[in-house]
Amino acid sequence: MALEKTWRWFGEKDPITLDMLVQMGVEGVITALHHIPNGEIWSIDEIMRVKNLIESHGLRWSVVESLPVSEGIKICNDDRARLIKNYQQSVRNLGACGIDTICYNFMPVLDWARTDLHYKIANGGESMYFDFPTFVAFDAFILKRPGAEKDYPAEIIEKAKQVYASMTTEEAEELAYNIIVVTQGFIDGVIDGSVPDPKKLFLEFIDRYKGYDKNKMRENLKAFLDDVIPVAEEAGVRLAIHPDDPPFPVLGLPRIIGQLDDYEWLFKANSSPNNGVTFCAGSLSARKENNLVEIINHCSERIHFVHLRNTQLLPDGSFYESGHLAGSQNMVQIMTALLKEQKRREGEGRKDTKMPVRPDHGIKILDDYNNKYNPGYPLIGRLKGLAELDGLMAGISNFI
Repeated sequence: MALEKTWRWFGEKDPITLDMLVQMGVEGVITALHHIPNGEIWSIDEIMRVKNLIESHGLRWSVVESLPVSEGIKICNDDRARLIKNYQQSVRNLGACGIDTICYNFMPVLDWARTDLHYKIANGGESMYFDFPTFVAFDAFILKRPGAEKDYPAEIIEKAKQVYASMTTEEAEELAYNIIVVTQGFIDGVIDGSVPDPKKLFLEFIDRYKGYDKNKMRENLKAFLDDVIPVAEEAGVRLAIHPDDPPFPVLGLPRIIGQLDDYEWLFKANSSPNNGVTFCAGSLSARKENNLVEIINHCSERIHFVHLRNTQLLPDGSFYESGHLAGSQNMVQIMTALLKEQKRREGEGRKDTKMPVRPDHGIKILDDYNNKYNPGYPLIGRLKGLAELDGLMAGISNFI
């Protein structure tokens, strides 16, 4: 009894090849058609070209991560009808090609945020760090978003002022570029490195959400689900929403998937079993109130995909990625809850028995320093995480 071991692969330009994945004992591939612009249709020909390439190595295309939800859908602008129609057709095409799970998110503008991409942890490895005061310094004093200082606790604002005062102009610009471009560019970010003034354009994207609160974003997500889930049901495809990262408001933008009551709302908004979740332990663990085992038990029927990593939380709301086992969360309890759900599915004889799981992010170690990998996605650090999670699965499976 085990979850399906998978790996995020960034396509044919990824220095980590499919041949390597076979050697590593990976069973399924998590990928997307990264070369197709957001909002355009994924054709059957392109889907099958990538699927056949994956299967020629004896692997399975387990999950699409991601089929991006365009900003026009999130804010329901004048282009929404076209974008929804294209999304529906991509879902149909994926289903026709035998791809049955799509991971997506509904985060406005910013997909995920870190302030330090080269944070040294105790063993000398390199992790990623979200320092709350530093992020607020970016928002309020570098980006200079109007009203930013009103959106954060006073004590964090004071720390942010100190952080900003200690920065050189070059350091401030590097921080902005990392948050806006570097962490986003390889995963369907709204801004790439070609624009002359990323901060200006970033503010314009944020401004489009003026007047949007959590309820309004929920309305727009429900409208998306109501349009897409019936198509997914017909196509035999499950949608799995990824939680917000971090799972609390930043940049004055609403975040709507980050705690238990958000999942309760999600399942009431659309009761179809095809409306499911990507359980991401790393994202959810960055909110100290979250009980991850409780979330697993509550969402068990709707977990279609799993990301596992750990974080170390700090008192002021900051956190850093601490690897896959050690950290603020008890990964033994999390894995046990997931395997109990796996066992239940197997006992029912369900067709979709093995939940795909991938080691999410990783600590840069050893020869990772001699290669250029996407932020958070080194080879050896993730392989270490995969081995740790695989061993944890094997051990727990003997006792449940």
